[in-house]
Amino acid sequence: MKPELLSQVLARRYLMLGMELTRTPDVGARVFHYVPAEFDPSDLDAVQSLVEELLARPLATVGELCDFVFDWGEVMGRVWAGSSRRLTAMNRDTSKSELKDEYVRYAQEVLPAWAKYNDQLVRRYLASPYRSELGDRFAVLDHRLQADADLYREANTKLTADATAHRARYQEIQGALSIEWDGEKCTRQQIGAHLSEPDRALRERAYRALIASTSSHAEEVDAIYDELIALRTKMADNTGHDSYVEYRFAEMHRFDYTPDDCLAFHAAVDEVVVPELTRLYEDRRRRLGIESLRPWDMNVSVFGGEPQTLFEDQDGLVAILDGILSGVDSVFSKEFDILVRNGLLDVMSRPNKAPGGYNCSVEDIGLPFIFYNAVGRRHDLRVMLHEGGHAFHTIATREERVQAYRHAPVEFCEVASMAMELFGIERLESVLTGAEKRDFTLDQFLGCLTIFPRVARMDAFQIWAYRHPKHSHADRNAKWSELTDRFFPHLDWSGIEDLRQDNWQVTPHLFTHPMYYIEYALAQIGALQLWQVERKDHATAIAGYRSALALGGSQPLPKLFQAAGIRFAMDKAVLREVVPPALERIDAILSATT
Repeated sequence: MKPELLSQVLARRYLMLGMELTRTPDVGARVFHYVPAEFDPSDLDAVQSLVEELLARPLATVGELCDFVFDWGEVMGRVWAGSSRRLTAMNRDTSKSELKDEYVRYAQEVLPAWAKYNDQLVRRYLASPYRSELGDRFAVLDHRLQADADLYREANTKLTADATAHRARYQEIQGALSIEWDGEKCTRQQIGAHLSEPDRALRERAYRALIASTSSHAEEVDAIYDELIALRTKMADNTGHDSYVEYRFAEMHRFDYTPDDCLAFHAAVDEVVVPELTRLYEDRRRRLGIESLRPWDMNVSVFGGEPQTLFEDQDGLVAILDGILSGVDSVFSKEFDILVRNGLLDVMSRPNKAPGGYNCSVEDIGLPFIFYNAVGRRHDLRVMLHEGGHAFHTIATREERVQAYRHAPVEFCEVASMAMELFGIERLESVLTGAEKRDFTLDQFLGCLTIFPRVARMDAFQIWAYRHPKHSHADRNAKWSELTDRFFPHLDWSGIEDLRQDNWQVTPHLFTHPMYYIEYALAQIGALQLWQVERKDHATAIAGYRSALALGGSQPLPKLFQAAGIRFAMDKAVLREVVPPALERIDAILSATT
């Protein structure tokens, strides 16, 4: 079968499963040199056949070893594409139990088998005497594969599959949540939009409704998290790690920083960022004319006025994004149009859709898919610029034949997304004017700073949870409350302490991507550096950005930052470098409207 027909074969196959993500891509299907076009990753016999052929190959030259790596990557990419498609299908319609069941079946049958096969392929590679002759091109891959081999335990494949079932149940619960509001059933995202309304009583009502919807399943979600902590702790025990924290650092290839560096970063946020935010939030309290800031007072504009609905549907959102991206660089507008033309967007909120948003690389077509829950507010533009940055990263590495290099370390993946937010904020003239542009800009730069305490709280919470795996539900809620008070001292919870204790449960990362969160802060530091470069020399910043994205994961983390013209750091010194310019922008907006 001709390679260009691959996407049509896949479209038919996934259509039958109810898991179609795309139309036939009009940018040309990825060329596969080894895996047959008709390959079905859910067919374990077909997977095994390819693996056995790879394992039986002679690896008598550097060239043969190189081809082995390329072909192994093709199989890996197709297997993970099967998982990505099933996950996204489940998230797009959580009411269809058959989609959840298919995702769980694949995770419990195919992925554990693949993990075992993959370990055999890793060890075949590591046993080759030609590893050292592959050169710098394969150095990062070699480091990662050695780490993977050191970490692998067959017993953990079953534990990972079991954890996937719990993760799927969490997503099912969250996707099914709805709120009765003035006689209508609404999604959490739709109710969350009311937190921007000038009517304080309405905001409080919306906040309480959101907390009530979470609390309605709090016990089950707590139990799910208990199971996940137990399973993940067992994985760490099986590999001799002190806790799941250390295990996860190894699994995520965090070679350039440690858990102790994270704890030091939390303290740096305490010292450098929290006092400045406390000052800004005191200004917010004064402008709103209230005695203290409650959690429902944080999204409303301090300048008054009704929040605008900027778009009604996906087409309206796409039109606004095109205007912004065209201003950044025409190449980004053209690349985003690939997603629009090929049905690679599902971005409006609706019932029975999982919460949150993400960019998903669909490896069998080599293109990104963006999932989100927009409701028409300005925050949605920021999120879509963020996910657009991830999508451009996926497209930049589309032709990379080393599968592992098609994905950068997540700390730099988030630089791609957060820098695109900041590039976009400087080019709003064609799509926003007046109060909306002012409020969007203020929200953006406040978000650049508030992400640091949000990340520090979440990272500290996870480190504590996995280093104290026998904690109770009450201990967990108490720790969350303690960390909230530490990093958000401006919030007044007096008399509403019960509204604070369960709200960690709405963060899907805790369930689906454990120990993932510190990346956002590290990447924000990088993005703020790149923004400062861009303000002085737009062409240099964009060129560095695109060059670094094209490297994918082929370089160590610090070198990826360096390729973009910035440096990798997470200490007090770098916070004192990147925070003041953002503060200056915020203070300029506030002083102009005093």
